[in-house]
Amino acid sequence: MSVHTLLPVPALTNIATRLRIDSVLATSESGNGHPSTCCSAADIVAALFFAEMRYDPRDPQHQDNDRFVLSKGHAAPLLYAAWAEAGFLKREDLLTLRRLDSDLEGHPTPRLPFVDVATGSLGQGLCAGVGIALNARRIGSDYRTYVLLGDGESAEGSVWEAADVAAFEKLDSLCGITDVNALGQSGPTQFQHNLEALAARWRAFGWHAILVDGHDLPQLLDALEQARQTKGRPTMVLAKTLKGKGISFMEGKGGWHGKAVSKGAQLDSALTELQAQFVPQSGAAPAIPAPNAVKRSPVRQGTVGSTTYKLGDSVATREAYGDALAKLGASDDRIVALDADVKNSTFSDKFEQQHPERFYQNFIAEQVMVGAAMGLASRGAIPFPSTFAAFLTRAYDFIRMAAVSKLNVKLAGSHAGVSIGEDGPSQMALEDLAMMRAQPNMAVLYPCDAVSTEQLVERAAYHAGPVYMRTSRPKTPVIYGPGESFEVGGLKVLRQSDADVATVVGGGVTVFEALKAYDALQKQGISIRVIDLYSLQPIDAATLVRCAKASKGRVITVEDHYPGGGIGDAVAGAIASEGFSVRRLAITEIPRSGTPDQLLDHYGISARHIVAAVTASA
Repeated sequence: MSVHTLLPVPALTNIATRLRIDSVLATSESGNGHPSTCCSAADIVAALFFAEMRYDPRDPQHQDNDRFVLSKGHAAPLLYAAWAEAGFLKREDLLTLRRLDSDLEGHPTPRLPFVDVATGSLGQGLCAGVGIALNARRIGSDYRTYVLLGDGESAEGSVWEAADVAAFEKLDSLCGITDVNALGQSGPTQFQHNLEALAARWRAFGWHAILVDGHDLPQLLDALEQARQTKGRPTMVLAKTLKGKGISFMEGKGGWHGKAVSKGAQLDSALTELQAQFVPQSGAAPAIPAPNAVKRSPVRQGTVGSTTYKLGDSVATREAYGDALAKLGASDDRIVALDADVKNSTFSDKFEQQHPERFYQNFIAEQVMVGAAMGLASRGAIPFPSTFAAFLTRAYDFIRMAAVSKLNVKLAGSHAGVSIGEDGPSQMALEDLAMMRAQPNMAVLYPCDAVSTEQLVERAAYHAGPVYMRTSRPKTPVIYGPGESFEVGGLKVLRQSDADVATVVGGGVTVFEALKAYDALQKQGISIRVIDLYSLQPIDAATLVRCAKASKGRVITVEDHYPGGGIGDAVAGAIASEGFSVRRLAITEIPRSGTPDQLLDHYGISARHIVAAVTASA
């Protein structure tokens, strides 16, 4: 650890004052924003950025920089002001806040190189901080991770999921700072200025808790030093502050959340007050401490290698997923796996067995699992968080923010659809494809056999941006040979002829129902085209249109999913511009327990229902 060169307290006091002034000016120019919450945290940010953190201000993405996550993302103007103070941004750029042509958005996004993860959906920053700290361990760096939270967002359950995992992992390189300004958006926060009540909670989760006056710079510096010296557990600094600090008509008063200071007399009054708070200082400011750079081997892309599966083998795609992930991890140490206590069902335990140092157990806490994956991805890892697809709904806000952040998070959801059988509807993801397709930059993959699964795991890992893969519980036959290739955005035409009366499009388990229907129809002298739509997004619209034209315009989709947003809607959207419509076979009601075959048939997506749909107007 390099020696921290502390700025004199008067210099830090003046930096904090400039941060307040810049935040007020930016939000007033914009006409909206959150200057009051910027003012409450200005001393904290001054202490962090200009006395505690080691980073290269010219290279915010340096992999050994200390990391900062602004979980209370509405204080974005304060973050931008800090980077202007550090010299990375021009001060005049701050006045472009919230403009369409500016990357200084209302809440931080990774459009800016000093932002690792998009924040502003509260309760997410500490989860990402867990992943960022885990990444330091993965690459052998001594960088530290700092997360600034609000006291209001500390009511979010995801904060406590992160607290639990961070303590379990003994992440002593992780330091949270809670800006306890006692005021939320609509009124006082739950504990207001009762820091002891908050500290008791953090201590109960195994954290080292430090209580300070958040406007007393020597106290803040001492707390950060103490956090740096604390080993074996993370630290939470609870800083008592005043919302609107430094501006008398705003300080400690409600009604100022999300409200800019009006231009004119009100702004003049605020600036006059703040400018009067500058104090005399002497001497040149020391440089920001540089990170300890570590030499590392160049990264190399991994591969799953040649398939070991043979035609006719019976293998669940969830098991093939686990095998492929383990193989990929052997040749690329950026590959990491995260679990939520279902590793022996998703088969991510195969990765754990071979690469335990890159396997992270989050227990039954899906929000921190996805949030930590976001943090890991932001620092160069390629994370594969996996659980039952139904349980990813709990973490959907994190998935949404991963998409906003354009992060390389590779989600895997197993046990999807009624084909899981007797466990019943609470376990049957029937909306997951719709959820994932709703994010415009999310690739959505749904392999049907082991060979396509292992290839798509590799393609997913190196596809830019977030990816979701749906895997299935039942064993399915291997139908692809070792020479087949699969690309994100592709599909496979499994059966076709010049006499096809319809195109039937399936995915996952319904591909096999479509193939059974093909065989049954052949006995009646009827030919259909069968498509394995293993990539729902992006989708091969050109091939779908070509198949629709070749089969008299009749397209039937069959899916183990509700009608909204799944395969049917994906195909309909792809071919609608050419005047084609789709007959959808899907799960149209809340299902119940039963055997997989019973359920596929009962809910209208088995081979006999496909046959009936084809012959109804053939």
